[in-house]
Amino acid sequence: MQTPPSLLECTYIHAQGIGRVTEKRLWDTGIRTWQDYLADQKNLPLSSPQRALLTPIVEESIERLAAEDFAWFRERLPAGEHWRAVPSFGHRLAFLDIETNGGMRPTDLTVVGVYDGCNLKQYVKGQNLEQFPESLDEAAIIVTFFGTGFDIPFIRRAYPRLPLPQMHVDLCFVLKRLGFKGGLKSIEQQLGIERQNATRGLSGWDAVRLWREYRAGHEKSLEILLAYNADDVRNMSDLLAEAYRRMSHHVLTE
Repeated sequence: MQTPPSLLECTYIHAQGIGRVTEKRLWDTGIRTWQDYLADQKNLPLSSPQRALLTPIVEESIERLAAEDFAWFRERLPAGEHWRAVPSFGHRLAFLDIETNGGMRPTDLTVVGVYDGCNLKQYVKGQNLEQFPESLDEAAIIVTFFGTGFDIPFIRRAYPRLPLPQMHVDLCFVLKRLGFKGGLKSIEQQLGIERQNATRGLSGWDAVRLWREYRAGHEKSLEILLAYNADDVRNMSDLLAEAYRRMSHHVLTE
């Protein structure tokens, strides 16, 4: 059975002069994928200037995707549309969440959790936090919840030499476009996603408290903190799958 194309392979808005209206017009006339576009040059609902701009981008898009050149798509796709690339780079995802001691200085970073959909790695201040950048070496897309406003800026301050060339899907804003309101835990509940008993009901402020308890000598508090962080990153995988499903349907049928 042939695998259906991902939404990235149906995307045209990364080309200069092509917006959502023109993209939708292409879809409505049966030009869904890049291959469709190249196979039906005579019936494109485009002006000559639009075609001149779009055709080389479509040709290059096929080549760049085959080469898994995520950075090329990162530079051309609007930031709010990076979610379209998820299936194309689904084997190179990094769900990321950080914890802090409540401060905003680079040294206030306490825990970083990174989940690739199968394996979870956690980096703890005073143990292995300096190894965290290595966990992103193979990632094409970083997935966060409100990472645009918190996690990514914090990591940039803590690791100023870390390039972060990856695409970024911020689930907070993708889910907001779908009508969901509230924070990560609230949306999890709305979608029926459960947490462990040990972490159910905990918040970001509890993460700060748990770290301070750990620093005061309570090892159990670190265990709970790491379980809380693990739930954050693992549950984002389920949220992303549901968000992509709903967003794809919305974009293709609106």
